[in-house]
Amino acid sequence: MSVGLTPSDGRADSAALAPGQNDALHWPARLWVALFIFSGVILLDGLDISMIAVAIPEIQHEFGISAATAQWLVSAYILAFGGFLLLGGRCADLFGRRRVLVVGLGVFAVVSLFGMVTNDPILLIVSRFIKGMTAGFTGPAAMSLLTTTFPEGPHRNKAFGIFNLFEASGYSSGLLVGGLLAGLDWRYIFVLPAPIAVLLMLAALRFLPPDAPRAERLRPDVGGAVTLVAGMLLLVFTVASTADAGWTSLRTTGGLALSALLLITFLLIEHHVEQPLIRLGIFRNRGLVAANVSAALLYGGAMGFQFLIALYLQNLQGWKPIHMALMLLPAGLMVVILGPKLGALMNRFGVRRVLMVGLVAFVPCYLLMLRIGPTPDLWTVLLPASLLWGIGFALSISALMVVGTSGVADEEQGLAAGLLNSSLQVGGACGLAVVTAAIMPGTQLAMLYPGVIVILAFAILTLLAQLIHRRR
Repeated sequence: MSVGLTPSDGRADSAALAPGQNDALHWPARLWVALFIFSGVILLDGLDISMIAVAIPEIQHEFGISAATAQWLVSAYILAFGGFLLLGGRCADLFGRRRVLVVGLGVFAVVSLFGMVTNDPILLIVSRFIKGMTAGFTGPAAMSLLTTTFPEGPHRNKAFGIFNLFEASGYSSGLLVGGLLAGLDWRYIFVLPAPIAVLLMLAALRFLPPDAPRAERLRPDVGGAVTLVAGMLLLVFTVASTADAGWTSLRTTGGLALSALLLITFLLIEHHVEQPLIRLGIFRNRGLVAANVSAALLYGGAMGFQFLIALYLQNLQGWKPIHMALMLLPAGLMVVILGPKLGALMNRFGVRRVLMVGLVAFVPCYLLMLRIGPTPDLWTVLLPASLLWGIGFALSISALMVVGTSGVADEEQGLAAGLLNSSLQVGGACGLAVVTAAIMPGTQLAMLYPGVIVILAFAILTLLAQLIHRRR
């Protein structure tokens, strides 16, 4: 029997597990198990995003595909993830959080195995898109289960500290794990998430209480979700295809026009639908807008950085995936080390100061990338860049989450958090597409420098977005 059931009717939602507001911060085993399930879901998402990064050159070589096509192995996942986050949260409210979590994890596991056996790069990309879509449902389901299990205050702060540590650890360890597995066979990267997802699904069924019946029936904004995802997907595809089609071709101009039409349709739907995916009035909050712009640019640069490092070290220098993963290890260690201390740092120095230090760190990181040469310079270029990237990523992401939800009404905190997560994922996909389009064709070192200029521009624009907001 699941833990936390009420004796009266045998049905309860996650509130049945919750400790009292004034209880000491010593949780029983059932609460720890629940938290590890929620945290395991977000760890799996981070792991699946980052593992593929170090394997892209191996996959590109096996299938003989271009860099523009290979980047979709990352972009398809994070674009679907970001596009379906808001709809996933609505469906969790409508159909039950545990139910959405369990179904999503089951689909995630099946699609992982499909990606392992397919020999068609297009089908592989499609499987990545479906996995990202399921993560868009499991992520908000896990987060909403956490917030309804742990009351606001010290209990929730402690729970979120552990949750964020799992998220950062999943992303950073994925680089190393991906390098190890890709060194054996890149298909193992698609095998690993399947048993993890199955174990989490079984644990959720066994230890999380059933969803309580809901008096209010919500209607998910399917039309808004479809037009948003279709518009963003077409936009990224069009930008990524400019390397072959050119910026002035009919294919490019037509794709940009159609994506704009879809996004305008999305705005019209949100303006008239009874329960919109996004209440447009929330964008009157300038801090939220600045945080979303910064988040999109930051993650676009971060994804572009990883992509360029992989092309440089593996395609041009012939490094093995594990060697590249070890070079990026300082970045992962900084994320894991600084992650649990961010709350104390923000309390002591202020959220905006921590944010600005993190954003500034990306500028010298990307400037160092302009010094890459025919021979890799490990000690004065690559490792310092990795360290700076880890510091910037660790400090910026959590601080942006705090800044972007400040001044937002309590009933719209979930919407604000969903927007920020969506901006991160969609910004990463679009930014990676722009970087890919900027890379010159060929296998020479010079082809990478335009991509470095792009990610450096992203870092500067991210800083400007925050500086402009602070002066208003």
